[in-house]
Amino acid sequence: MASVSQVLADEAFRAARWRAFYQRIRAWITGHKVSPLLSLDEVRDKLHIRGQHYAGLQEIPIAQIVGSVGRYHDFNRAFLPEQEYLRRRWRLVYEAAHSMQGFPPIEVYQVGEAYFVRDGHHRVSVLKEMGAPAVEAYVTVLESPVPLPAHVTGEELELKGEYAAFLHEIGPGTLRQGADLQFSLHGQYLKLLEHIAVHRYYLGLEEKREIPQAEAVARWYDEVYLPLTRVIWEEGILGLFPGRTEADLYLWIIEHGYYLSERSDQEVPIEDAAARYAREFGQGTDRARGASRPTKEEEIDGRREKADDAE
Repeated sequence: MASVSQVLADEAFRAARWRAFYQRIRAWITGHKVSPLLSLDEVRDKLHIRGQHYAGLQEIPIAQIVGSVGRYHDFNRAFLPEQEYLRRRWRLVYEAAHSMQGFPPIEVYQVGEAYFVRDGHHRVSVLKEMGAPAVEAYVTVLESPVPLPAHVTGEELELKGEYAAFLHEIGPGTLRQGADLQFSLHGQYLKLLEHIAVHRYYLGLEEKREIPQAEAVARWYDEVYLPLTRVIWEEGILGLFPGRTEADLYLWIIEHGYYLSERSDQEVPIEDAAARYAREFGQGTDRARGASRPTKEEEIDGRREKADDAE
C-alpha cells in the first residue's frame, strides 16, 4: 500500500504532466510554440565556446535555468516533465524534498546569465513545482565571446550565434573593448564584413600598403561605425525604433545615405542621412513603420507620392 507521501508525490507528478499537456494544447490553439529547453551542445557550437573554469558551489536562480546537457527533450522550458517514464524518479525526488533527507546540489554550466543542467533535472523540476526561487549548484562557467541573457530564446540564440561567427571571422580580440554590434535581424553580419573589407581596401590604396585585418577592423569601428552611432545617440534616433539596436540603425542609415546620394548625384553628409531617415521612418513620424525596415522600393514609392502631391 502506498504511503501518504507517495500518493502526494504521484498527484504532484500528474498535475505537472497535465500542465505540460495543457501548454502544448494552448500553443497549438494560439500558434505560439512551447519554448523547449536549449541544448548546451548547440549553444557551444553556435557561440564558439572554447574555454571554461570552475566557479564552485553557488545558489542560482531557478528561473535562469534554460537548458540541459542531453535531456532537453525530457522537460520543457518550465521544467515540466514531458515524458511518462520520468514518473518514478520524479516521485522519489519529490518525496526527498519533503523529508528531512533533502538532496545534494545540482550541477550546471553557466553561459552568460543562463544556466544549463548537467545533473539534477528532476530536482529542478520538483523545486519549480514547489515554487522554490533558487537551488544550490556546482557551477562551471563556459567563456562565451558574446553575452547570453538569462531568458534567452531560440531566436535570440540564433542571432547570438551569428554574432559569435562574425567575431570569429574578424579574429579574436580585434574588436574594440566595450563594442556592442548586436542586431535584431538575421543576416546582417555579412554586411558588416563587407563594410570592413571595403574600408580596408581603400585604406590600402590611400596609404599604399597592406592593411592588417586587426587594424582594418579597429579603424572601421573608429572612423566609420562610431561617428554614425554617436549621431544616432545624440539625436535620440534609436528611441524612434523600439526593439532595434544601434547596429540595426547603422546599416539602415548607411544604406539610406547611399540611396540619397545616388538620387541627388552628390554626397549626402551622414548626419543629414540620419536625420532624414529618422524623420521619414521613425515611430511617430508621418511615414512611421514602427520598428520595421522599409525596402528601397517603399522609399522610392514614398518619394513619388510626395512628388505627385507637390504637383
